Amino acid sequence: MDERGELLERAAALIAAWEGRFGPVEPHPASVPDTDRLEAAWGAFGERMADHYPFFHPRFAGQMLKPPHRVAAAGYLAAMLVNPNNHALDGGPGTTALEVEAVDALADMFGLAQPRLGHLTSSGTIANLEALWVAREMTGGKAVVHSELAHYTHDRMCRVLGVEPRAVAADAHGRLDLDAVEAACRGGDVGTVVLTAGTTGLGAIDRVDEALALRERYGVRLHVDAAYGGFFTLLARGADPLVAGEPFAAIAQCDSVVVDPHKHGLQPYGCGAVLFADPSVAAVYAHESPYTYFVPADLHLGEISLECSRAGAAAAALWLTLQVFPLHAGDGLGPMLAASRRAALDLAARLRSDPGLTLHVEPELDIVTYFPSRPTLSDVDAATERALAVGMADGADPVFLSTIRVAANAFAQLHPGIVRDVDAARVLRSVLMKPEHETNVGDLHARLSRLAEEVSAAG
Repeated sequence: MDERGELLERAAALIAAWEGRFGPVEPHPASVPDTDRLEAAWGAFGERMADHYPFFHPRFAGQMLKPPHRVAAAGYLAAMLVNPNNHALDGGPGTTALEVEAVDALADMFGLAQPRLGHLTSSGTIANLEALWVAREMTGGKAVVHSELAHYTHDRMCRVLGVEPRAVAADAHGRLDLDAVEAACRGGDVGTVVLTAGTTGLGAIDRVDEALALRERYGVRLHVDAAYGGFFTLLARGADPLVAGEPFAAIAQCDSVVVDPHKHGLQPYGCGAVLFADPSVAAVYAHESPYTYFVPADLHLGEISLECSRAGAAAAALWLTLQVFPLHAGDGLGPMLAASRRAALDLAARLRSDPGLTLHVEPELDIVTYFPSRPTLSDVDAATERALAVGMADGADPVFLSTIRVAANAFAQLHPGIVRDVDAARVLRSVLMKPEHETNVGDLHARLSRLAEEVSAAG
């Protein structure tokens, strides 16, 4: 049995021992499944589960998907068998304490001073919704400015909240144009500026440090969407940081920040987090519940969350993972992130000397974008489409990629030799978020080069 199987067995044994403390319970006959039906269902389930891309494998370099670490899976399984609800203290006393400790670790990672406020959510989308909701209440419903390349959740959640979203320009590298933001703020009707520490398209890092002046000049709130790139703050410190240091250091001075442990935090889906620098925003959440919060002297997580039922298993999995892989640069989680970052730098270097492929933009995190070398934008788009289809359809040696659409003006700035005959073109995109990508970059690049040759030969 491999280590993952052993951990899952230990999780089941741990809960069986806990259950035994309360005496035996005979299952009700109605809860016992029919054996034949169970076998048939399990067989069909196995066939359905086989219909997935190999997210765990280095040859999957497409979207930002990977399985949780086996430690997280074991922690989640153990807590899931208890099924605590971290909305109210009586629903999950043990996992509530784990959540408080895990959230404190995340806040410490960003350098947020005590006191602060935060909790886990079911996703980055909900975490951003809460941050924007609090911002709406604190700014009187003023407009929210975000980059045109920020995650679409910001525009969507603003509309849910009845707040005006204003998308402003990004530069050719995918970073928010702060001059455009300042122009939007001059009218006095902007309440919040969203900054992104790692866009989900290019992995671009907005200049959070330079944006701090906007709050001083215009009184706006600064919210950082670090859902994807937040954990890279571990690599932003020291004499030779692997990522830009200043933007990540400045997060500690912003009003709120979101991070997704289900991305680089090794967790299963259903684990986001929202953090606030000012704990007084808890007043925005004020409500009463007649049958929960039986310890009224303590502010409970359910009193500072838009969500009601919340999986205690998510908190348990994250807490256990952070005990085994603490939020340190030199050990724990840091070396995994460093491997992904080095993989991106390595692939970018190889692409720069590849005649059949062109690096689109220098990677700032672990996302690399590139395209088949072609003379016109329409040719780039068509070749990208063919490369994606051919690479994923190759049963013998597939490579799983993704694409992103880039506007013609960005191409003109970065690749002036390409003829702009259409308004935009797709480029290939590889997310190297597994540490195993570092030792497989050579194989990935060789496959990409052959793919470019195949596409070129096919016209």
